[in-house]
Amino acid sequence: MNAEQEEGPLRERVQRLEQLVTSLEARLQHLEAPGLRALPTPPPLAEAAAPGPEAPARADLEAHLGTYWLSRLGIVALITGIAYLITYRFGELGLLVRVVLGYALSAGLGAFGLWLSRRYLLFGRIVFGGGLALAYFVTYALHFIPSVRVIDSQVLALVLLAAFVIGIVVTAQRMHSETVAGIALFLGLHTGMLSDVTAFTLLSTTLLAMGALFFLVKNRWVIVPLSSLVSVYSTHTLWAVRAPSLVPGAPDDGRLLLSLAFLALYFLLFAVALLARPRELSLRAGLAFAGLNWGGLLALGAYEVETRSPSHLFLFLLAVALAQGAGAGVARWRQAPALLPHAFLALGAITLALAMPAHFSGRALVVSWLVTGTGVALVARALASPALRGLSVAILLVGLGASQLTAVRSSGVLAAAFACFLLAERLGVFRPAWLSPPEAFRGHGVLQAVCAAGAGLSLLWLTGQEMPAGLVTLGWAVTALGLFAVGFAFGERRYRLVGLAGLALALGRVLLVDLSRLPTDQRVITFILLGVILLLISYTYTRLKDRKA
Repeated sequence: MNAEQEEGPLRERVQRLEQLVTSLEARLQHLEAPGLRALPTPPPLAEAAAPGPEAPARADLEAHLGTYWLSRLGIVALITGIAYLITYRFGELGLLVRVVLGYALSAGLGAFGLWLSRRYLLFGRIVFGGGLALAYFVTYALHFIPSVRVIDSQVLALVLLAAFVIGIVVTAQRMHSETVAGIALFLGLHTGMLSDVTAFTLLSTTLLAMGALFFLVKNRWVIVPLSSLVSVYSTHTLWAVRAPSLVPGAPDDGRLLLSLAFLALYFLLFAVALLARPRELSLRAGLAFAGLNWGGLLALGAYEVETRSPSHLFLFLLAVALAQGAGAGVARWRQAPALLPHAFLALGAITLALAMPAHFSGRALVVSWLVTGTGVALVARALASPALRGLSVAILLVGLGASQLTAVRSSGVLAAAFACFLLAERLGVFRPAWLSPPEAFRGHGVLQAVCAAGAGLSLLWLTGQEMPAGLVTLGWAVTALGLFAVGFAFGERRYRLVGLAGLALALGRVLLVDLSRLPTDQRVITFILLGVILLLISYTYTRLKDRKA
C-alpha cells in the first residue's frame, strides 16, 4: 500500500482535529472575554478523541479488490474503449472536429478526476491519470494512426509527444503522485499497442520509458518504471512479430540493425536508471530490474538475430554477456549491494553458456562449457559469491552431461571434467591470506558434495571407457580406490563417501553382470583384485580408527 492510499484516512483525521481545535479556540475566547461566564464544556466529539494504540487492521481482501484493482482495471478498460473509438471512428469526422473532440474528452476526464480527488483522493487521481493518458493517445493518433492523421511531419509529431511526456512527468512530480504517473504512463504505453506497431511506435514508447525512469532516479519509485520496462519490451515483441520489414513486401537489410539498436537503447536506459543510485533502491527491486532487463534484451535480440542472421547469434550473445559484465563493474563502482553486481555477473555467465551451442558442437562444445564453468568458479571464489559458485557447478554438470548425451567418448574430456570438478570443490575451501574467506551459506555443503560427485562420475566414466569390456567392474573399483586416496589426502569425507558409492556400483555389477557373463579368467582376476581393494580400504579405516582411539 503506497502513501496515497493512506492519505485519505489521514486527511479525514486531520479535518476532525481541525474541528476540535476550532471549537477549543472559540471556548477560550469566551473564557478570556471580561464579564462573561465560562461556557459549559461542549460534549467531546467522538471522532476527535485522542487516537490510542490500535491493533493493526486486518487486510480486507474484498475492500482491497474493490478499491485498488477494480479502479485500475476500470480505467484501463475505459481508456482502451475510447482509444478504439478514436482509431476506428474519428477518421469519419472533420479535421478540426477530431482534434477538438479528442482533447475535450481527455480534458473532461481529467477535470472529473480532479473533482473526485477532493473527496476520494486515490480514486480521483486514478481517473485524472486516465485523462492524461487519453490526451497522450490523442496526440499520438494525430500522426501515427493513418485513419486519424492530421499531422504529416514525423519530427513534429515526435516533438509533440516528447513535450506531452514532459508535461505528464512535471504534473505527476508536482502532485508527488505515483498513482498519476503510473496510470498515465502505463496507459500511454498500452494504448500505443492497440494500433499497428511501427518503428515510430517504438520511439514513442522509448519517450514514455524515459519519463518513467525519471521517477526511478528522482523518487526511487519502483512500480512505474517496472511496468514501463515490461510494456516497452512487450511493444517491441509485437513489432518483431507483426512487422517483418520496414517496408512491407520489400527486402530490408536494416531491419535487424534497427531492432537491435532499439533493444540496446532500452537496455542502456533501464541499466543507467538502475545504477544511478543503486544503494537507495531495495535489493529485490534492483534484482527484478536487472533480471527483466536482461531477459528482454536476450530473448528478443536472440529471436531477431536467429530469424534474420543466424550466423551472428554467437556474437550477439557474447555482446550481451559483455554488457552484463560491464553492468557488474558499474554496480561495483557505484557501491551497490554486493548481490547486485553478482547478479549481473551470473546473468552474463548464463548468457555465455547459452552462446556456446551457437558456435561449438561435439567435443568443442563440452570443453567450452567446462572452461566456462571453471572460469565462473574462479570469479565466484575471488568475489566470495555463493550465487556464482552454484552457477559454476551447474555449468560444469551441463558439460559433464553433454559429454555423454552427445556421444563424446574422449578420455581427455573426461579427465578435464574431473580436474574442473576437483578445482571447483577445492576453491570452496581455499583460504589464502590475500582473499576474503568464502561466504558461509546454507547450501555450501551440498555444492561441495555435488562437486565431489561430479569428479567421481567423471572418473567412473573414464575408467569404464578405457578398461576392456570384461574389466569394467575392476576399473570402477580402482576409481573408488582413487577417490578414497583423494579423500584421505584432503581430509574430506565427501570424496570417501563417493568412493563408497563407487564400490557399491562395482559390487552390484559383479553380482548382476560379471558372475553370469565373464569368462573364468576375467572372473578370477576381477574377484581377487576387488577383494584386495576392499581389504586395503578397510585396513586404512582400521588404522585411522586406532589412531583416534
